[in-house]
Amino acid sequence: MNPKRILLIRTDRIGDVVLSTPAIKAVRDAYPSAYIAVMVRPYARDIVEGNPYLNEVIIYDKDGAHKSFLATLLFGLALRKKHFDTALILHPTNRAHIVAFSAGIPSRIGLDRKMAGLLTKRIKDKKFLGEKHELDYTLDILKYIGITAKDKRPYVPVKESAKNSINIKLAREGYNGAVPLIAVHPGASCPSKRWPAERFAALIDRLKERYNFQAVLISGPADSKDAQALLKGLKTEVLDLSGKTSVGELAALFKKCALFISNDSGPVHIASAAGTPCVVIFGRNEPGLSPKRWGPTGEKDMFLHKDAGCKVCLAHNCENGFKCLKMITTDDVFEAVSGMISSLKLL
Repeated sequence: MNPKRILLIRTDRIGDVVLSTPAIKAVRDAYPSAYIAVMVRPYARDIVEGNPYLNEVIIYDKDGAHKSFLATLLFGLALRKKHFDTALILHPTNRAHIVAFSAGIPSRIGLDRKMAGLLTKRIKDKKFLGEKHELDYTLDILKYIGITAKDKRPYVPVKESAKNSINIKLAREGYNGAVPLIAVHPGASCPSKRWPAERFAALIDRLKERYNFQAVLISGPADSKDAQALLKGLKTEVLDLSGKTSVGELAALFKKCALFISNDSGPVHIASAAGTPCVVIFGRNEPGLSPKRWGPTGEKDMFLHKDAGCKVCLAHNCENGFKCLKMITTDDVFEAVSGMISSLKLL
């Protein structure tokens, strides 16, 4: 097999796209002369735009211009003019399979889920078992076109425009660069991933009693309640960038930070790709949702995770009050952060 024009498709969340970036490099390393494109949702554009291993970024707007079935079908048909010969669907969705099929791509490779009958090569899906990391599950798909990745490090480009704009936003919040930054993210995509905001507040206050740093709060629009709850619980001041940064600006911000403290969320993988040490708080004990599959990938990163003894993890439908998250105390996270600061000499 010697593909000339390759389309990688990953249309789920930001963190998932970050964890797919080693696949982009692996494809480029294997086929240096190939035309390589990636298809993502609009919010993930900053993760891949500027990636040196790509020729093109294609935006699929599921919630906007391509919301209807007809629009999705027409989107796929329009891709025919690009003459892709191979599609690698890195996360199975009905729409991703429809697009690859309607685009007339001869070789369509992906997991045997959703409308997998539209694929030419169906790979048994074992992700739910959580036996290895999502990054490795993604790279496994490449093996079906003879690719074994040599470099598993995620990559997010940091643009000069993002560096400039984040510097301006930090200055507006009163940051002058005199002390190191620690970024904090209290949000997450579902309640089974959200450590209580008041504990984040207590953690920041306690860390400030021991260390000289400035905390910078980040969140997306959907996490505004968590950010506001944290702010209300604080006794000290923070730089409040919650809801004020783009994905590209987050990458630039993390490059400036000594440390990132967060729930299990997309920004963790951006920070880890930026080389910023991460302390990540995990709930949920279902194998396919656990830190074994979704934890940060950097050598300097660590996570906290406790087993609440549940026979079955219902994740966001938890009937046990998210006990696994509440078992992680402020003391636990404080000691983890302090240990990392000491061992890595971060402050």
